[in-house]
Amino acid sequence: MIVRVAVGELRPGYELWRPNREKAGSVTTKFVLVFLLVATAALAALIAITGFSLMTGGSGMSVICLIYAALYAFFAFLVFRWSRGILPVAAALSMILAIFCAVGAGSWFERDKAGFDEAGLSSSLLGTLVVILGLLQIVLIVVALYGFNQEWQVEEERPIGSGEDYGAGAAPSGSAAQPV
Repeated sequence: MIVRVAVGELRPGYELWRPNREKAGSVTTKFVLVFLLVATAALAALIAITGFSLMTGGSGMSVICLIYAALYAFFAFLVFRWSRGILPVAAALSMILAIFCAVGAGSWFERDKAGFDEAGLSSSLLGTLVVILGLLQIVLIVVALYGFNQEWQVEEERPIGSGEDYGAGAAPSGSAAQPV
């Protein structure tokens, strides 16, 4: 007898289990991604706030940088909640931000001469932060795509209460678990 269950519903007596989220590699990747996203948000906000008046294109580029900071903070929240779908979006926006950093870093170093206005931080320090932000984006792209391939979305049903006795790592049926 075949029992039909609507999508998103569980059969009575079964629970939803996401085995790939329990792997040490997936947990580590998630926390590295959250760290990289928060670091990107903090650096982008620091650069935008301290260099607000001096950014090329007026304050428009600073506003874009602040929007990036807010987006990356939101992405960190979503990744912390195991949202796998945001990873390619974060990787794509990181590529754009890396290009902005590559193009704009030189202008901060050129301002480190007599006669130029100073920002909240020294121009050479802001240039260094922009370079670090660009390199951080390359690392973020690699880790985001690695996390995307870990299949955090895979779901399985297992009998309620079976916990560690069922699925990956379970002892073959008919044999007792071996002591460690």
